Amino acid sequence: MDEREQAVQAAIDGELRLLDPEVRASPARVLALLDSEFTEIGASGRRWDVESILSVTSGGSVSADSPVEVSEMSGAVLAPGVVHLTYLAENQGRRTWRSSLWRLTDTGWRMYFHQGTLTS
Repeated sequence: MDEREQAVQAAIDGELRLLDPEVRASPARVLALLDSEFTEIGASGRRWDVESILSVTSGGSVSADSPVEVSEMSGAVLAPGVVHLTYLAENQGRRTWRSSLWRLTDTGWRMYFHQGTLTS
């Protein structure tokens, strides 16, 4: 696996961890995956930052009984230390195209930006 493939795989691994109900239930584990400058534009149009997203993830927004199903995930290295991921997420009948930017920091790969767009 070359350096670009390793970068994309690291971002995919981080993204999947952030969708894991056990990880989401732990603010410390979520924080370990989010960049200090993290922002999100949710499928609702709401803008989120680290503090506001922690209140949602720790509130059980995804349960083990109804995990997020991921398909069509792909990634591209945009520049050294920057990976863009896209994928389709389905949860409780809601389908959302997701897009994330991950960047390499001194402490590892962190999600810098995330956006969800509802789809049918």
